[in-house]
Amino acid sequence: MLTALLLAATLQAEAIGSYAAGCLKGAEALPLSGPGYQVIRAKRLRYYGHPDLIDYLERLARQTRQAGLPNLYIADLAMAHGGPFRSGHSSHQTGLDADIWFRMSNRPIGAAERDAPREWPLIDEPSYRLLPGRFGQQQLTLLRLAAQAPQVERIFINPAIKAEVCRRAPDAPWVGKLRPWVGHFSHFHVRLRCPAGSPECVNQAQIPPGNGCGEELAAWLKDKPQLPKVSRERPSPRLPARCG
Repeated sequence: MLTALLLAATLQAEAIGSYAAGCLKGAEALPLSGPGYQVIRAKRLRYYGHPDLIDYLERLARQTRQAGLPNLYIADLAMAHGGPFRSGHSSHQTGLDADIWFRMSNRPIGAAERDAPREWPLIDEPSYRLLPGRFGQQQLTLLRLAAQAPQVERIFINPAIKAEVCRRAPDAPWVGKLRPWVGHFSHFHVRLRCPAGSPECVNQAQIPPGNGCGEELAAWLKDKPQLPKVSRERPSPRLPARCG
C-alpha cells in the first residue's frame, strides 16, 4: 500500500471523469489535523483529494479560525485513487468533493468518538423543521466562507437549511451556490469545479441564475423527500478507461 501511495505522489494530479463516475490520479492526503480543523472517521481512508481540494480545505479552516469559529470537523473526501465507495456516497469519486460538519468544537474529538462521532442534526428530518438553537451566526458564517471561494461549484445542503439562509441573507451573491438536496441535516457537501490540468474531468451543468430561494426551493419544502432508511445497492458506475 505504501508503494502505491508513493507512486501516486509522483503523478501529476488529475481528476478524471464525473463526480459520480471517475477516479483520481496524484491524490494528496489531508493531514488528519491542522490549524482550525480535524478529520473524523479517518479509518475509512477517505481523506484524499485533488491538491486543489486539500488547499481549499486548509485555507477554509484558516479563514474560519480567523473569523473566531471553533475548529471544523471534516469527514469524507475521496479514497487514495478516487472511484466509488463501497458504501455511502455515489459521488466523491474525483477528489473534488468534501463533507464538512455543522458541528464545531475547539476541543479535539475524543478517541472513543473519533471513528463514529455523534451527529449534531440541525433539523428534524420528518418535519423539515429547524431544531432550536442549532443554526446560528456561526453556521451562517461557515457557509459564507465555504461558498465564497471561486473554485466552489456548488454546495449541497438540506432544503430547510437553505430556506433559513434565504431568510437571513437573501441578497448575498453566494447563496445561489447552495443547492437543496435530500439528507445533509448535520453537514454540507462542498463540490469544486474541474481544475486546470484535468482535461478528462466532467463538470456538472451550471447552476441556474439567481439565489435559488424561489420555486425550486418551495418544491423541495413541499415534497419533503427523505433518505432511504435502508441502504440500497447501486450498480457500479461505468468508469473512464483511464481509471482501470
